[in-house]
Parts: sequence; C-alpha cells; structure tokens
Amino acid sequence: MELILKYFPNLTERQREQFAALDGLYRDWNAKINVISRQDIDALYEKHIVHSLGIAKVVAFKPGTEVLDVGTGGGFPGIPLAILFPLVDFHLVDSIGKKIKVVQEVSDALGLTNVKAEQARVEQLDTTYDFVVSRAVTRLKPFLGWVRYKILKNGNNDRRNGVLYLKGGDLAEELAEIPDRYRVFELSDYFSEPFFETKKVIYIPKK
Repeated sequence: MELILKYFPNLTERQREQFAALDGLYRDWNAKINVISRQDIDALYEKHIVHSLGIAKVVAFKPGTEVLDVGTGGGFPGIPLAILFPLVDFHLVDSIGKKIKVVQEVSDALGLTNVKAEQARVEQLDTTYDFVVSRAVTRLKPFLGWVRYKILKNGNNDRRNGVLYLKGGDLAEELAEIPDRYRVFELSDYFSEPFFETKKVIYIPKK
C-alpha cells in the first residue's frame, strides 16, 4: 500500500480500503486458481497494481468514459483502474473462464459496481468503447486488428479515444510493423522503482 500512496496520495478512504484488500483477495484466489505467478504474488503492488495504474498517468479518465480491458487475466489493468476511477465503466474480457471467475469474485468482494467481467474473445464483442486497454497480450499489429473497430471516434477526455497498451522491453521492431501514429510513454518517468525502467504505455489514438 505504501507504493500506491507514494504515487496516488489523494485516494479516498474507500479507495484505500479497496487497494489494501487486493493483497488478501489475490493471495486467496491465487491459491485456488493460479492467475499470478508464484514469484510475483509477493510483488503484487509493484508488478501488477502500480504497473496497471501507469495508464492513469497517461489518461485521467473522465466520468462516463467506457473502457474495454482485453485479455484481462486476473483483472489487470482493469481492476486497479476501476478502483481509481469509480465513475468510469470497465468491461473486462478474457477467453479463459477460470480467470474471469477470479475477476468477478474480486470485483464483487471489493463492491465494484463499475466492472463487468465476461468470458469472451474481443472479436465476438459488438460494443464500442472510448478506450481499449491491455497488458502485453500479443504483438501490437494483430492486437490493433482485433480492436480497431471497437473504439468510438469521439470522446470527452483530454486525449483522443484510442488504445493504451502496457508493454516492456525493446519495442522498435514491433512498433515498426504498425502504420498508426503512436506515442510511447516511459513508466520510468512516473515511477522510480527499477522494475519500471523498461516498462511503457503505448498510446495509439483513434484515426
């Protein structure tokens, strides 16, 4: 929790309680259904929660924004973002049912009313959103092919609607594959821990 408060000091008491509850919830569910690697569970706040909240350093979603989290796994980045932005609607999808079960159970335990969890492939969805978020589910080129037509053209946020993609490492080759305009935000500009030195948010605005 110290790490959360270091970078997000203006949380409400309710948000602090929800973020604090994540450790116990994920330890409990991870023992039943392995959604986070055993070595990462002890670094949950750094490697999963604060990492997810890197998106919030790029866009502070305004109330009423609709966000799709593709390949959410155990609920990242969607659940931390849903806690931070309680007036924003999040649709978390994953093709693996047991992962969505964890997402639903964690969301229910936290009392999150702005989260919808669904076992689905993004290609099956017929809804549209202001932003699509995801955390390194595949290379950017095929990912953009899946989500390009799921994004509304007009929104009311300070950045244009689009994709916010969390990824790490050397992305030069991968970014060269996409014709879209994009902007790379280095998470090391916002977070000082060594883990974030190679981590990025790739922002691809809707054309």
